[in-house]
Amino acid sequence: MANLWLLGGLSGFGLLFAAFQEPSVQTGLFWRFLGEGASVLALGMAALGSSLGIGMAGQAAAGAWAKEARAGRNLSFTYIILVGMPISQTLYAMIVMNNMRAVFNNVEVTVADAGLLTGVGFATGLAEMLSAWMQGLIGAAGIRALSEGEGKGLAFIIIAMGIVETVGIFGMVFLLGMIPSA
Repeated sequence: MANLWLLGGLSGFGLLFAAFQEPSVQTGLFWRFLGEGASVLALGMAALGSSLGIGMAGQAAAGAWAKEARAGRNLSFTYIILVGMPISQTLYAMIVMNNMRAVFNNVEVTVADAGLLTGVGFATGLAEMLSAWMQGLIGAAGIRALSEGEGKGLAFIIIAMGIVETVGIFGMVFLLGMIPSA
């Protein structure tokens, strides 16, 4: 039993020392891992924001539909437009992520610009998450306003949601410009 423990311990040391035999390769893999993780983080954060925004607007729509049903009115399809608007930020993050993926095949560029790539991934995720989340909040308030105002003001609500959408578009465009060439 002691011999198995000793062999296991020695093989563990062998693996540990093998990791230090090729420092340039290991370093490159670490920075590539960090950059790829940040690109995936961008998509995950954007999807989280879209989910939160859609969830908030969807809850408001469900409440408005219940109110309309109790009053014997037709249920308004207009709310679906406002509920679905926050999903676009997930697509913007996916576009940035796909452009970042092209850089990861070039290890030298990935290592040299690892901090930049990590920052681009995190900033994209944050910009898209907050844009989608706030868009959902505006959509939820807009659904309530439409429900209580008998459908008046849809154009103003879409404009307000479009302004927040523009922040997400700016985030995507400006951060795409920060991605280094492979």
